[in-house]
Amino acid sequence: MGMEIEKKYLLPQQSLDKLDSGELALVSEQRIEQTYIAIDEQQELRVRRITDMAAGEVSYTHTFKRGNGLVREEVEYDISEGIYEQVMNAFGYTPLTKNRLTAQWNGRTVEIDMYDQIQLAVLEVEFASVEEAEAFVAPEWFGEDISSQKQYSNKTVWKQLQGDKWRRN
Repeated sequence: MGMEIEKKYLLPQQSLDKLDSGELALVSEQRIEQTYIAIDEQQELRVRRITDMAAGEVSYTHTFKRGNGLVREEVEYDISEGIYEQVMNAFGYTPLTKNRLTAQWNGRTVEIDMYDQIQLAVLEVEFASVEEAEAFVAPEWFGEDISSQKQYSNKTVWKQLQGDKWRRN
């Protein structure tokens, strides 16, 4: 299994101005629809439809993650559109939708997720090691470090979107 080591920040809306100023150099933009098919405190299974906004290409993934906070195990692989549609139709859940901007900042790749169903923008930075992550000093404009705050996790926000439908299943 691969390890995902990342920090997340609650990006203030005015920080998106960094794209206009050139401090953040936009690399790509994706439209993401994601749905969870199994969740507990330590693990999650999800599917995604990902549209590359420039090329219009669509891909589908299935992801397993284990753990919380800074370091998590992650396995992700491509699936067919048919499998994705079967999963979506089987459960009838509402996907969490967002635009993801991938950008370069100070020689580092950052991802900014801007959500549709809630007023939220999150900036993520991935690291090669825990030591690198712990040594990282974010600029003030990144906003509050929310890496260990579960209320901002995708799966928590997604569960809230489902309401009683999630609790019944």
